[in-house]
Amino acid sequence: MAPPNGKTSSKKQPRPQKIDRKLKRKREVESIEALQKAVDELDPKTIPAQVTELPLSKPTAAGLRDSHYVSLTDIQARAIPTALRGSDILGAAKTGSGKTLAFIVPVLEKLYRARWTEFDGLGALIVSPTRELSAQIFEELRKVGRHHGFSAGLVIGGKSLQEEAERVGRMNILVCTPGRMLQHLDQTATMDINNLQILVLDEADRILDMGFKTAVDALVEHLPQTRQTLLFSATQTRKVSDLARLSLKTPEYIAVHEAAAAATPTQLQQHYVITPLPEKLDTLYGFIRSNLKSKMIVFFSSGKQVRFTYEAFRQMQPGISLLHLHGRQKQIARLEILRRFASAKHACLFATDVVARGVDIPMVDWVVQVDCPEDADTYIHRSGRTARYESAGKAILFLDPSEEAGMVKRLEQKKVPIKKVNVREKKKQNIQDQLQNMCFEQFDVKYLAQKAFISYTRSVHLQKDKEVFKLDELDLDGFAKSLGLAGAPQIKFRKGEDLKKIKNQSRAMLSSGSEDEELDGEGGVKPNQKKDKKNEVRTKAQRMFERTNQDVLTDHYRNLIGEDGDKEGEGEGNDDDDFFGSKRTMNDDLLTKAAGLQGAAGDKSIAADPANFTTAKVLNLGGEQDLIIDSKRREKLLKSKKALLKFQGSGTKLVFDEDGNAQPIYQLRDEAHFQQQGSAEDQRKQFVEAEAEMVRTADVEDKALAKAKRREKKLKRKMRERGELESGDEGAADGGSDDEDDGGAYIGGDGHFGDDGDDGLALLRSLPIAGEASDSESDAPAPKKQKKEKKEKKWFQNDSDVDSDGQQRTTKPAKKSKKDGRKVIEMDAMPDNLEDLEALATGLLDD
Repeated sequence: MAPPNGKTSSKKQPRPQKIDRKLKRKREVESIEALQKAVDELDPKTIPAQVTELPLSKPTAAGLRDSHYVSLTDIQARAIPTALRGSDILGAAKTGSGKTLAFIVPVLEKLYRARWTEFDGLGALIVSPTRELSAQIFEELRKVGRHHGFSAGLVIGGKSLQEEAERVGRMNILVCTPGRMLQHLDQTATMDINNLQILVLDEADRILDMGFKTAVDALVEHLPQTRQTLLFSATQTRKVSDLARLSLKTPEYIAVHEAAAAATPTQLQQHYVITPLPEKLDTLYGFIRSNLKSKMIVFFSSGKQVRFTYEAFRQMQPGISLLHLHGRQKQIARLEILRRFASAKHACLFATDVVARGVDIPMVDWVVQVDCPEDADTYIHRSGRTARYESAGKAILFLDPSEEAGMVKRLEQKKVPIKKVNVREKKKQNIQDQLQNMCFEQFDVKYLAQKAFISYTRSVHLQKDKEVFKLDELDLDGFAKSLGLAGAPQIKFRKGEDLKKIKNQSRAMLSSGSEDEELDGEGGVKPNQKKDKKNEVRTKAQRMFERTNQDVLTDHYRNLIGEDGDKEGEGEGNDDDDFFGSKRTMNDDLLTKAAGLQGAAGDKSIAADPANFTTAKVLNLGGEQDLIIDSKRREKLLKSKKALLKFQGSGTKLVFDEDGNAQPIYQLRDEAHFQQQGSAEDQRKQFVEAEAEMVRTADVEDKALAKAKRREKKLKRKMRERGELESGDEGAADGGSDDEDDGGAYIGGDGHFGDDGDDGLALLRSLPIAGEASDSESDAPAPKKQKKEKKEKKWFQNDSDVDSDGQQRTTKPAKKSKKDGRKVIEMDAMPDNLEDLEALATGLLDD
């Protein structure tokens, strides 16, 4: 019920209690102090096994739990507590042991305990040698630190520097590569690193190497001295000079696997195979064909080799998805290729060392190192792309015989257990012919092959360990042929050679037209070298092909012309080699003609042999230009069909009419040529006469054709009207020879039917009357008649008409008679006017 006063009673809603900011800050400070106290109380001898045993903040613990991290690896269990206490670390562990998480957790905890905000600037800097590794670290940082309020950024090459500069000043954590970070320090005004708290170098031995020395030294100069530094790598450096450059303060060296029997994971199977340099691609192709259901990474020493091998194998289609990755690619393409390879079940990735360090690619079955790594550390990092964190994997290394002793010794010193295996003969596949065909047909593939050859030899030349890399002992000519090249490109960085002396040598010394040609140490030709024939004439093309390394056609052309420049087939005993060889023979007709012309000139001492020509000869081969043979070089034109085309002239173009007759094409002539033919009136008369003659000729043909058609119709009409001929007698009637003379009077001389061209009924009057044979048929026997049938009257022409004999015919009056009770009117002639037709009609109407 409503209250008496009519007002509704309402209770006041309780107001939400305001959280005291001061109280909240006080609680945060207390939790951070408690966390710091727990860190300080950590026992260095106690090694935690679970993530929950670490003194971590709530956001970090939640991020690890959401990322499904439960247990700790050896490097994580020993490095994280030490880093939380603020000590500098030199961490070394096997590949795939979880070193990334070992420095991400200390970074987040360091900034959290310092109550870092976006207004405090850059607090942590993580440096890695490659873009792919930096991107991987950044993704891991996002997953673990998802509950923190820090801002993080990725600074690597291949992106817009201006866009990065607008945001980099607001970042708390940066993951970068050395060169890009140094670029921002020099060019970005908002970049402030004076408050940096922690510096992390992943793959520190690579970053401190000669390749990044300048960038790292400049980067360290910008960093404050009061900072924590963490260095991690699978092969950690302990050089005093390197540590001094980074201003490390009493660093702790953590090498969890230093006492292990092997520097590589125990579940990794490692083998090497002795493969000469010219056979490496054959062995690699056979290996890929034998492992189509695998996921493998193939390492080369240079990006040029990666590009060539990928392009060549892609066209040969080994049966597996092929990808390639090198430093010259765009950053977006590199990340996309890594994503595709990581998500693929079976694939083959050709790559350089850009993915040799730190990149975590799941489920890699094989790591193939086609080129020998520069040192044992590089081998460890390459092979570490498989057998990641308790998973199994296999690695194979291809070694040249000259590299075996030195490389195996280096691996043994690094505690790398590796065994030698042999390649099965049935698994080998020779692809040299296919590569040569590609280089012959595709210029871009040939160009990549040349660059691959030069880049590989340069990388071997620049290696410091000469006990392993011996450029002089490598079969470079065979290696060039294995790439599909006709010869080895010139190498200008060989040691121990006088390049100036070689450059100044003559072309004859540098040519390699003969297989036995060889230069001695003094730059001359050895005594056992075959000498060229005396007075041999060589064309410019032949001299060009004698030079080595000019074109892929060099070896092909030598095979065509044979040894010492001789044409194939000219020597004896060449029947087996020239089965598919192309031979060129001299045109016998041209030689005979040349000899005849020369003999006609009065030189009786010259035989038909073209080699004996001593004077100039002129040959007219049908063209406007004559061929003058005044030397042996000009004489060789007789052997080339292509060269003789310009002396043989061009043919006449013909067109075909409707009847298929060939006629020359009509060409318009100019006014000058028209005037040369005479006056216009004369040409008009000639044209009219020619056309009249053509009409007369066509008229005769038309008359003959019309005569034949009329004769045929005449015979058929006779047989239809008489009805007396049997089927067997028709052939005799059609073949009557007297009809050839008859009918000439029916075609006048002017081409019209009948003598009178104005008489339209002349043709009807010329037709014979049924039952009466023509004059031409009077001598022929009369056909048999039926007994009961009365003889029919013939039809005669009028008096004005003339028969074929030129005699006049008379008409008889029509007679009436009855036949079988029917009225029959007999007529002597056909009615040819209206009066005759009226008389005929009147007679039919009378009884």
